[in-house]
Amino acid sequence: METAELIEIVDREGRSLADAAAEAGVDAPVPTCPDWRVRDLLSHIGRVHGWAARFVAEGLTEPVRPAVEAAPADAELVSWYREVHGRLVDVLTHADPEVKCFTFLPSENPLEFWARRQAHETAIHRIDAESARGGDFSPFTPEFAADGVDELLAGFHSLDRSRVRTDTPRTLRVRTTDQGAVWTMRLSQDAPRTERHGEGAADCELSGPARDLYLALWNRLPITALTTEGDEKLAELWREHSGI
Repeated sequence: METAELIEIVDREGRSLADAAAEAGVDAPVPTCPDWRVRDLLSHIGRVHGWAARFVAEGLTEPVRPAVEAAPADAELVSWYREVHGRLVDVLTHADPEVKCFTFLPSENPLEFWARRQAHETAIHRIDAESARGGDFSPFTPEFAADGVDELLAGFHSLDRSRVRTDTPRTLRVRTTDQGAVWTMRLSQDAPRTERHGEGAADCELSGPARDLYLALWNRLPITALTTEGDEKLAELWREHSGI
């Protein structure tokens, strides 16, 4: 996806998140994140936005931790989030396309990386805010949802910190039924190795529309929302150990 389109998604998803949070109220529980209330969600995503904006705005080439200052009082929390989100969108919109800064997943273009990462961070947490509000989730385009699956499988779960591991080599395949996108994950005692194809045999295949795959693999829908073929223990392994 193009960087400009991803920035537009960051903008749209953040506005929707704030609206849903305001409707739910900051003390509402977040069913998709059972340990959180809306105030925790807003505090988290606001700090992440501020953290991401620093890398791009300041051209930081080394990792820094998100700020730990206290979030504002409940009455000001939604407005604070809107302000922090607006600053992030402004930074991404006006950044030098060739900016050099730190990234934590492989990327040839740091601005594209941060736009993509914040688009998916915001979109998934918009789902959390809508779960607190109640009612149906707002839709994603299949293209964006498939991109989020790709970032998760080929990005986050390529890192050493991934806990999706098996004692003996196994193969998990993930297939969209509406985008033609397929990923094959080679599981072992090491970090998973993901290939963007559907060649060869798989011990288990998870399939569904890109939107359902996106939400289920990010643990915002039950894994049972997907069609499972083969060894269901690998689907359970994902459910138990894939959290980021």
